Amino acid sequence: MPMSVPGNRPGPSASLAGFTLVELLLVVAIVAMAGAGVGFALRDLGQTVLEREAQRLIAMLESARARSRASGMPVVWRPTEQGFAFVGLPINASDGDGGGSGASQSFANTMAWLNEGVTVRGGAELSLGPEPIIARQEIVLQQSDAQLRIGTDGLRAFSVLGAGVPDNTP
Repeated sequence: MPMSVPGNRPGPSASLAGFTLVELLLVVAIVAMAGAGVGFALRDLGQTVLEREAQRLIAMLESARARSRASGMPVVWRPTEQGFAFVGLPINASDGDGGGSGASQSFANTMAWLNEGVTVRGGAELSLGPEPIIARQEIVLQQSDAQLRIGTDGLRAFSVLGAGVPDNTP
């Protein structure tokens, strides 16, 4: 009769055989990799929303800055209760109706944030032109606990400056 390892004998004890250590380690490794993948896929959603708002705002600030320079009219960005407004932004800087009223009319162009809960810390205003070099300016976007600073040194374009804000900042 050939020799057999315990647990490999046919008969009633064969149904009691369990998993081997290698099989258990393999299952644990697969579960750990799946958990890590889900963790990376579900980044901090608040920070992602804030980054999207910041990129949208940066594009609009640069567009308003360019339109201010092209029209020679000062433009101011102001936060509002539900979003923000561009005060003094020309209706259409390249549009003239023959009467000269196209670029000379201005309005407060109010826009809402894409997501609820986004606010501007401190309620700062930005002056966007018409001078080619403006003063150093910075604002802080905030949503619940996440914060993001955007600004310019006055020469370069607006950009994301960082996520952290010192506690003594108003």
